[in-house]
Amino acid sequence: MDVRNQPALVGIVPRKELWTVIQEQQWYHIPVQSAPRNVLHVEYIAFYFPSVFGEKLKYQVIYYAPVTRITVAKRIQLFPGEPRHPRRDADYYQFHLGAINELPHAIPSKRWRRIIHIPTSFQKLMTAEEINDLYDTSPLEEKMYEALKRRDIDAERQLCVYADSQAYFLDFAIFCRRANIDLECDGERYHNLPDAFTKDRIRNNQLTSFGWHVLRFAGKEINRKLAGCLALIEKTIATLGGLKIINHSNLAG
Repeated sequence: MDVRNQPALVGIVPRKELWTVIQEQQWYHIPVQSAPRNVLHVEYIAFYFPSVFGEKLKYQVIYYAPVTRITVAKRIQLFPGEPRHPRRDADYYQFHLGAINELPHAIPSKRWRRIIHIPTSFQKLMTAEEINDLYDTSPLEEKMYEALKRRDIDAERQLCVYADSQAYFLDFAIFCRRANIDLECDGERYHNLPDAFTKDRIRNNQLTSFGWHVLRFAGKEINRKLAGCLALIEKTIATLGGLKIINHSNLAG
């Protein structure tokens, strides 16, 4: 496989002591139960630092390492000094790492957001200018993302938001002055699945009740009438007062 296309994963380092483990013991762990897709094919791990790391590191991906092998272990095996942890007997993937390297340039998050894992590729790690460039999603979403960037429409990808305690991952979240837009790209295969329309209706209603304006485009629309999709997106943005200025403190959820 071309090294540029090798699968990679960005994972959060939630606590400073875990960064010490990663550096000194050269392994990273992910719960088996909540592991992202294709986790067993990952060739590289990169690390996202939250606010606890301070101004120098926070909200950025700066370092990465090759994965030498992947094993499964109980949490108590990984952290024998925490015998009373509630997940002590849970299974975790343990990624054994090679040398930790610095990326050619840091990959920042434009806004504060919750990040856990981002499936990506080695090429995207090497070339991404900001967090949203890292996501390795469907061809439809990739096509839409590139089109939004060409129109200078700032969008957050795979954003997790909550409505009545239900978590929803948005394909694209566009933040406007008066309200926000959930932009969804629906493949034809998805809408041939049973109950898809019912699930979409419930989801749309929930998000609308929490102030989101939902725009959904089918694959045929994106592939054949992309300009029309973009025109509708831009009209909705204008109706909602224009794009909101990026600021780490203005992203809810």
